[in-house]
Amino acid sequence: MDNPPRNEASNALLNRLRAAVLGANDGIVSTSAVVMGVAGATPDNSAIATAGFAALVAGALSMAVGEYVSVSSQSDTEKAFIAREKKLLKDDPSAEKRQLSAYYESLGVTPATAKKVSQDLTESNALQAHLQMHFGIDEDDLNSPSQAAAASLLAFTAGGLVPFLAVLFAPDSAKLQATFVAVLIALVATGYFSAKVGNASKTRAILRVVIGGALAMLFTYGIGSLFGANF
Repeated sequence: MDNPPRNEASNALLNRLRAAVLGANDGIVSTSAVVMGVAGATPDNSAIATAGFAALVAGALSMAVGEYVSVSSQSDTEKAFIAREKKLLKDDPSAEKRQLSAYYESLGVTPATAKKVSQDLTESNALQAHLQMHFGIDEDDLNSPSQAAAASLLAFTAGGLVPFLAVLFAPDSAKLQATFVAVLIALVATGYFSAKVGNASKTRAILRVVIGGALAMLFTYGIGSLFGANF
């Protein structure tokens, strides 16, 4: 049996969940890479923990600021589209209705039906119909820059806490091993949930994030070891 089609609200929710999972994955990988790099350079637990905390805070704030700027730019563009469509509908509503009818004809709808659809949509909500046709946006569902920034900050922090807490509380004799294992478990979880949200192959998604994260940690540990040996 085919899966039922998703509406715009469910697609928006899935996109937010996917962004949250990817943000957490970024936090896991980047924080663990810094921790491993410093651990490769020095056995000083204080230095390792300090570097991990700095990476966690800096990464979370960077993600939040970047998301705020990105969504703000997108929101400004969408608001400009909305203002433009409002002006066009006010200046020449007949031309806009014909344009809507022509759009549905281009999709294969008969001229009579397209004209009826454009008439109904114009009477119902002309602005919404034209925004969907031209830009695929909804005036009442624009992304909030502050909410996007907060979500990115929280997601990155949640992911970054895994390697940070592992390196903070694991026994000195097994600090690196415990951190490595904790990170791999967290990456398995994010790979699984990202695939589940996107209805993709779970095995492929898990392998992708686990291999990428493991390589990042091993690479930075090796770089740190070289620096530690030479300096």
